[in-house]
Amino acid sequence: MDRSQWYIGVPNGVVLCIDHIDRCRMDGRIYHAYSKEAAKVTNMSQFLFELEDFFDSICFPFPSVNERSFQDKEPKAKRREERVRVMSDEELLEKHGDLGTFIIRVQHRQNSSWQGRITWMDKNKTLYFRSVWEMIKLIGSALETVGGEDMPTEEEWPKE
Repeated sequence: MDRSQWYIGVPNGVVLCIDHIDRCRMDGRIYHAYSKEAAKVTNMSQFLFELEDFFDSICFPFPSVNERSFQDKEPKAKRREERVRVMSDEELLEKHGDLGTFIIRVQHRQNSSWQGRITWMDKNKTLYFRSVWEMIKLIGSALETVGGEDMPTEEEWPKE
């Protein structure tokens, strides 16, 4: 199998390993190069908040809009943590979920959303996404095929 799309390549690249899905519940793990420990996630909202906090902690990609809140608190951009890589890209790529494994590389945080690319490692398929919602839909459509159905055709996946 050609694995030319299996790379991290950016400081904020993450590997999402999904082990179990049941209606609105998704059990999985997120790995990034700055921690040997996985961040466990139990639903898509938690997954998105974990990633947003991670991006804010490394200030990459930098958001194009400021976060708004009802609470007075220090802007996230000012609480940057110096991070040291503790896991190589090769180690990250060895992580796999029981149902699906995705490499997520967010390139921009513009228009209050994310833009980037996602690689479904199990099928060696890479697509670009233009929003968080589109990324969620891509993950969902991939996981629907885990039940023994065929992978979606090119026409069923969004165009780049």
